[in-house]
Amino acid sequence: MAPGGNDFLVGRDGDRRNFFRSTLGRLVDEVTKRTERRIVPQRFFRPPGALEEVAFIAACTRCGDCFDVCPVRAIIEAPPKAGLAAGTPIIDPAIQPCTVCPDMPCAKVCPTEALTPPESLWDGYRLADLELDPDRCIVFNDVECGICARVCPLGDVAIVLDDRGRPVIRAEGCVGCGVCVRACVTTPSSLKLHLD
Repeated sequence: MAPGGNDFLVGRDGDRRNFFRSTLGRLVDEVTKRTERRIVPQRFFRPPGALEEVAFIAACTRCGDCFDVCPVRAIIEAPPKAGLAAGTPIIDPAIQPCTVCPDMPCAKVCPTEALTPPESLWDGYRLADLELDPDRCIVFNDVECGICARVCPLGDVAIVLDDRGRPVIRAEGCVGCGVCVRACVTTPSSLKLHLD
């Protein structure tokens, strides 16, 4: 046997294991996503600290406690047409966006683990991803604005204006609350929220 022959075999075995693990992981992720799409065909914006959608629907008792403690009344009940999600707490940023309460009373009052307060705002807390449409934003047409940066409850952690007054979204700090989307002066808004 050539010197280092065992190292070569261990290396190949390790590569095979990694290959199977990554392939199996991707397969499980895809099966999970397909199952979720069948069980929950419509996605909703959820309050802070929500579990993944299928787990959330299973864990939520529909008690309504989170509705009662939301200071801005952003949390509403999913309508009957929501199927399995009916009666669960949702947020419609077009009606009333979440204002990112630092103490997250909605998650703290939850009697189950459907809503769990994260360690901090930047520890897994994300309602949605925010996207800017520069073709719609008036600042890109040399009109002063900046309302999105002024209304953001997280401030320059989430959105700033560059040296030309154009909004720059800081994805690592933005939680996708929707306050800027609702405040935007263009119709439809130059900012859009996307569920992952």
